Amino acid sequence: MNRFDAMSKDALNRVEEIMNSTKLNEFLHRKEEEEKKKTCILWILAIIGAVAAVAAIAYGVYRFFTPDYLEDFEDDFDDDFDDDFFEDEDEKDEK
Repeated sequence: MNRFDAMSKDALNRVEEIMNSTKLNEFLHRKEEEEKKKTCILWILAIIGAVAAVAAIAYGVYRFFTPDYLEDFEDDFDDDFDDDFFEDEDEKDEK
């Protein structure tokens, strides 16, 4: 009888080990799936970041090499008005 009791205990231990290993395997597979999701999201964010960086560099180069036409316009506009114009008005007001 003791022999059968020992065998049944060994069998129960093995069954528990198998159940624990399957639970462990399920847990590990869940971890692997979560890791896959995280790496996928990380890759997507890295690609978006790279595209944004390239766009920012392209915009910076564009702004650097594009001439500023407004400065030329302001220079021309300032030349049209001399200080003499305003001095003439002051002289008329004094008379």
